[in-house]
Amino acid sequence: MLIALCFLSMSNACLMAQSAGEIQFQYELGDVRYSIPSADEARVSEFGRESLNAAAKYLEVGAASWTRGRACVNCHTTGPYLTDFIPLSDHFGKPNAEVYASFAKAVPKEIEEIQEVEENGHRYYPGTFFSVWRSAGLAEWDRHITGKLSESTDTSLREMFTHQSANGAFATHGEVEIPHITTDFELSLQAARAITTAPGWLNNLEDENLLNQVEKLKEWLKTSTPQNDFDRVLKLQLGVYFPDCVSPEDRDKAMAILAAKQHTDGGWSTRDMSDLKDWHYVMSPKVVGLINGLPDAAKPESDPYMTALAIVLMRQNNVPVSDSRIQQGLTWLKREQRQSGRWWMHSLYRGNYHYTTYIATVEALKAFALCGELDGLKPHPL
Repeated sequence: MLIALCFLSMSNACLMAQSAGEIQFQYELGDVRYSIPSADEARVSEFGRESLNAAAKYLEVGAASWTRGRACVNCHTTGPYLTDFIPLSDHFGKPNAEVYASFAKAVPKEIEEIQEVEENGHRYYPGTFFSVWRSAGLAEWDRHITGKLSESTDTSLREMFTHQSANGAFATHGEVEIPHITTDFELSLQAARAITTAPGWLNNLEDENLLNQVEKLKEWLKTSTPQNDFDRVLKLQLGVYFPDCVSPEDRDKAMAILAAKQHTDGGWSTRDMSDLKDWHYVMSPKVVGLINGLPDAAKPESDPYMTALAIVLMRQNNVPVSDSRIQQGLTWLKREQRQSGRWWMHSLYRGNYHYTTYIATVEALKAFALCGELDGLKPHPL
């Protein structure tokens, strides 16, 4: 076949094939191209320094490619790049300022009131996910790169609260994107992450209206009824941002769910975390058909995103790296990395470019970092 690996440099043969419509790429940057992810891509022959650097290169190229080609804030490429990859800059080098600039540029110069709308009996504010992910990305940049709160981040966070629903949540809307932009709890959790990550923002907040809105967010996150097991296990991450919002009982329940849902091969599956109907307030026939049509629909196989997230949640809650659940999960991830550096995962909402692969790759590196697997890894020229 013309593409034996998913990552390749431009050649005359690739140019000819592309012009003939025989090749499509997930990300393109200069002469570096990544084909659309596929389950057929070979696994790495050896996991280690080179394969980890290959993963970092994939993430860098993907974020830069998206920024230059589409220049929009999203939850599947540039969003995860800023929120979860830039904290790893000690291992992989300074992140791309161009991606950051695109987020900063997206912050409105003036904060305007927006109107809530209703669709299918569900009320929300348009652009909520965009505002939350933009704010979370800018907050992480400030914390890990500059070390101080920027005007852009401050404005973005203040604008974010114009999207808060009356009950305190940040409501999702539109077509579901699993695992990001799924439940209201998950999106509200990202908002909590943004305000607690931005250096000094919450501690120095004096605006009474905003302080009240923060309390409403905390109360909703603390008391809302979980929509599914995905919400329940995310309580473990909520405890990182707002420890007083998670009871010992909720923490124990979440840990028990993770233990019960680990597969015998050591991994976890995102699809195990919810009945299909409970992912979102409305599931389009397209998404339902896609998920029900997967070869493993009846018994979902392990996937890299949920496997990595389970490890991250356990480590964030002080489960030791030596714990057998974590060790089995790490072994699964090491075995499943592909030769391009990424971790293959089928999209659960479109089934075309499989951007969930990007999300899974970011989460895998985060899991390895929290387990000390990146210690001693020096920045590699990308």
